[in-house]
Amino acid sequence: MQYYVMNCPLADQIVKGTVNAALQADPTLAASLVRMHFHDCFIQGCDASVLLDSTKDNTAEKDSPGNLSLRGYEVIDDAKDKLEQQCPGVVSCADIVAMAARDAVFFAGGPVYEIPKGRKDGKRSKIEDTINLPSPFLNASELIRTFGQRGFSAQEMVALSGNYFCGAGAHTLGVARCSSFNSRLSNPDPTMMDTNFATSLSKTCAAGDKAEQPFDVTRNTFDNLYYNTLSRKTGLLFSDQTLYSNPKTRNVVNGYAFNQAMFFLDFQQAMVKMGKLDVKDGSQGEVRQNCRKLN
Repeated sequence: MQYYVMNCPLADQIVKGTVNAALQADPTLAASLVRMHFHDCFIQGCDASVLLDSTKDNTAEKDSPGNLSLRGYEVIDDAKDKLEQQCPGVVSCADIVAMAARDAVFFAGGPVYEIPKGRKDGKRSKIEDTINLPSPFLNASELIRTFGQRGFSAQEMVALSGNYFCGAGAHTLGVARCSSFNSRLSNPDPTMMDTNFATSLSKTCAAGDKAEQPFDVTRNTFDNLYYNTLSRKTGLLFSDQTLYSNPKTRNVVNGYAFNQAMFFLDFQQAMVKMGKLDVKDGSQGEVRQNCRKLN
């Protein structure tokens, strides 16, 4: 927790100040920064591999279809520039991503939590690795298995699940593009989607695949309203709604819908756990001078 206390004591304050300024200008970036942390950690561990730009010899993670809608890279760059001025070569990009997600959750009204630091930046970022990102079309059983392979329980998956795709915890923030859910609209299943909601989404998606729909009406506020949408069959993605239709996860959804404090506690614990996935240390990684390229 105190990794930078001696060699960069203002690290947390610098990242938080940068994130808060960015979110005051554009509150929608909160969802993006939380999602970026997930997309980083789920592939090659929490090592800032998602930040690396492609080169003529390598197509990086950020250029895969599942990552093309990621936003907020400039916030990480800004924080890194300020940290390099204050304490050059000390704070890793991987730690900045983790801290930025933490600060974005709190800015949006979510729980405050502390995270351990000391992650090093990875040296590998390949588009083919992103095949392991969970899809918005997975059902609850497939999600339980996918998250279980990384050591998460079904309950932790429900608290986290929204992070990985668009915007389940982090789906309390943000929007999804119609391309993520319009396959549900051609012949809506009334057991999985409210008919009035389907009609409304069809109107939204008449504008094309890139049209956007919020996950819930408080799109920039971190709260438990998302879980209430699932009980009303107004979950946006198939992978959202399936959490309510599966008996293994329905009770967790109901618990979070009725008890926001419980959701906040489970979410922060799961986020800390996720932030420890396959962390690089020592010679396994480096502290990049520029988050977009290797030293």
